[in-house]
Amino acid sequence: MVAGMEAEEGVMATDFFWSYTDEPHASRRREILAKYPQIKELFGPDPWAFLKIGLVVSLQLWTATFLRDASWLKLLTVSYFFGSFLNHNLFLAIHELSHNLAFATPSLNRWLGIFANLPIGVPMSITFQKYHLEHHRFQGVDGVDMDIPSQAEARAVRSAAGKSAWVVLQLFFYALRPLFLKPKPPGLWELTNLAAQVGLDAGLVYLCGWRSLAYLVLSTFVGGGMHPMAGHFISEHYVFSPEQETYSYYGPLNLVAWHVGYHNEHHDFPRIPGTRLHRVKEMAPEYYDGLESYRSWSQVIYMYIMDRTVGPFSRMKRKAQKKDS
Repeated sequence: MVAGMEAEEGVMATDFFWSYTDEPHASRRREILAKYPQIKELFGPDPWAFLKIGLVVSLQLWTATFLRDASWLKLLTVSYFFGSFLNHNLFLAIHELSHNLAFATPSLNRWLGIFANLPIGVPMSITFQKYHLEHHRFQGVDGVDMDIPSQAEARAVRSAAGKSAWVVLQLFFYALRPLFLKPKPPGLWELTNLAAQVGLDAGLVYLCGWRSLAYLVLSTFVGGGMHPMAGHFISEHYVFSPEQETYSYYGPLNLVAWHVGYHNEHHDFPRIPGTRLHRVKEMAPEYYDGLESYRSWSQVIYMYIMDRTVGPFSRMKRKAQKKDS
């Protein structure tokens, strides 16, 4: 059951979509496993995760040192057309690691996440895991799921120009929103993440200069804005069809995005690595073929900006229950 402010024709909504049922993934998971118990064979770590992350980290750090004397225009160009793909790949690797999908031991996944974080330039791996697991457990729950824009964000963005600016800056909102709305005290792992990142950044500046570090940071933030890879931030849960709150993407960028596009499949089975999620769809096609999905993340960004009825309020929310507190 969905209720809320319905957008009049050509007018952006002024409230979120409100659901009075549980999020759909737990019940669908139970149904699918009852019908296809063999899907459990897909659970477990990706044995190639460490190697893939190591290669991308090495390539990105080498590129940063190579660009130590580059012009600012060259830095920006290489950041947008090359480094952004590598750093977004590492961000999505950290997403995989938050679900312990590289090793069976959680602490090893955290250490690998800290390593994968190094070319991103700012520490985020450990903090991301804390909030992301809540996004899965309490999808759409008001005041708990920090993946959803704040009221202030949603009310401030009321036009195509505003949405364009919001898309360019969405990584800032994504990173800072939980720190303002639901701050969590840092622990030893966060401090370790911070120390490793500061050490790498300081060492890079000392050995190669500020432009090498600038390349890494630019790669992170231009790749999180008006960029094809960043389309997944919008495609995953922004409501374009009022009866659906999670959407999958089945396009070619999955190959460099840890298959995060298989997002319905991922929320249904967060213990399955991205490289195996396509097999879930193949085993249980009747549960996914009828759902709305995308073939282009760039098109999703365009639709989001140009559709006057869609904006930051286009998310499904549900009231917190006592068990969610």
